[in-house]
Amino acid sequence: MSALLHLTIATPARVLFDSTEVVALRAEDATGSFGILPGHAAFLTVLAPSVLRWHAADGVEHFCAVKEGVLRVSGGHEIAIACREGVMGASGTSLEVLEAQVEAARAAHIDAVRRARVDETRLHAQAMRQLLRYLRPSARPAD
Repeated sequence: MSALLHLTIATPARVLFDSTEVVALRAEDATGSFGILPGHAAFLTVLAPSVLRWHAADGVEHFCAVKEGVLRVSGGHEIAIACREGVMGASGTSLEVLEAQVEAARAAHIDAVRRARVDETRLHAQAMRQLLRYLRPSARPAD
């Protein structure tokens, strides 16, 4: 049995992290925080919005903020995490830096939603004007 874990973190758009050099992982679900070490029993849980923490074989601590997700442990050393959204902390960064990255990603998402809402409102108004033109045609002189 290997003394290391193979960790994969993926979103629908891309793989955020994939390494076979992980020593330990710390995550959080609805029941609280838990840890995974090599040789862990098969396990499946739904992650709460939280920050994942793990140590690489070189001793560096890594972080990834996830907005919910599913964590699966299989074979005692395979950890697969699927999440809708995730923000990786750069290698060796602190939690404060990750928090700033998450806040920037959240602000960008809010701005994109706001722009989409404005575009939707504009299209709705154009459709309503077109409908009113059709329902109230201009008065035409009789032949």
